[in-house]
Amino acid sequence: MFTERVASLHAEGAYAVLARAQALEAQGRKILHLEIGQPDFPTFPNISQAGIEAIQQGQTRYTPPAGIPALRAAIAKSVSNRLGLNIGPARVVVGPGAKPGLFFPSLALVNPGDEVLYPDPGFPTYEAMIKVAGGIPIPIPLREENCFSFDLEVFDARISEKTRLIILNSPANPTGGVISLADLNHIAEKVKEHDTWVMSDEIYAHLVYDGLQLPSIASLPGMLNRTVIVDGFSKTYAMTGWRLGFMVMPEALAERVELLLTHSIGCTATFTQIAGLQALAGPQDHVEEKLNEYKRRRDFFVGGLNAIPGVSCQVPKGAFYSFPNISSFGLASKEIAVRLLDEAGVAVLAGTDFGPGGEGYLRLCYATSMDVLEESLEKMEAWFQSIY
Repeated sequence: MFTERVASLHAEGAYAVLARAQALEAQGRKILHLEIGQPDFPTFPNISQAGIEAIQQGQTRYTPPAGIPALRAAIAKSVSNRLGLNIGPARVVVGPGAKPGLFFPSLALVNPGDEVLYPDPGFPTYEAMIKVAGGIPIPIPLREENCFSFDLEVFDARISEKTRLIILNSPANPTGGVISLADLNHIAEKVKEHDTWVMSDEIYAHLVYDGLQLPSIASLPGMLNRTVIVDGFSKTYAMTGWRLGFMVMPEALAERVELLLTHSIGCTATFTQIAGLQALAGPQDHVEEKLNEYKRRRDFFVGGLNAIPGVSCQVPKGAFYSFPNISSFGLASKEIAVRLLDEAGVAVLAGTDFGPGGEGYLRLCYATSMDVLEESLEKMEAWFQSIY
């Protein structure tokens, strides 16, 4: 009945678990939510006010499909400063969220039958967009012993003349891992050897802990014109519902992606873009304040997870997810996730919601209150002890 490009699509695990959790809440159950990956605090006041004033001033009409010039220029400056590059506004394309930044460059680059390498476990949209573009998904396992970076031996074995695109995510969802500079250099050399493209999902680039300097493959020699950077405002500025993201890419590709935007969504909401402009131009102390709070939660929560017999959890270097190893219990990740929700009232995601490579793990989001984290640890410890 349906085409192959949609027949193979599945819902994101986070939304399915959220729906189940909300159904239990409707029955009167108290549920602790660790499943949804978004900040628990509101959009910063100066950003919201800029959006409100834009609406009041009538900034509600069409804009150029690639984004308003002022925002594209501000994004170019911000990315240039972060990466130590000289990026012009013509390389920037704005979209309604970061997901168009994943889909549209894939449609512009991947022909049917092309192979695309992507992280496993990884954000579910990666595999979905590869299939929609007609590509062949080639998973590359992330190894806990390598700080959840690529298994480079498998990567070297699977990259070939059929490879069209390689997807990277650092800091990563679901693991919180960061790809080291050494690994990025290795990947970059293979990219140039096989004349392929890279899509670098850097949506969590501003959420990095302990003074770590986050490398980007786009900054390495010869890589800027082979790389599509995907980023957005959702995680850094607590703007998930505003739907504002962007892509940075070579100008010729940006022109093609702009046409895809033109013929699909038209343009991103004007007042949303003005709010994004304020996010970049305004004070950044809120970002630093929330990063420090995430670190406090991370340290508390990961410490608590590691105190549970049978659970081990690497300290994430970025994002706001923990990815504890629960393989010692001898149960499938999905079963544990389901039972934690039904029996302990804690909503979590199975590692396999992010691919087969997530078996033996859970993904827990600590972008929530300390009270919720503390109570979740108590309930999880009691439940795990009951099956240990």
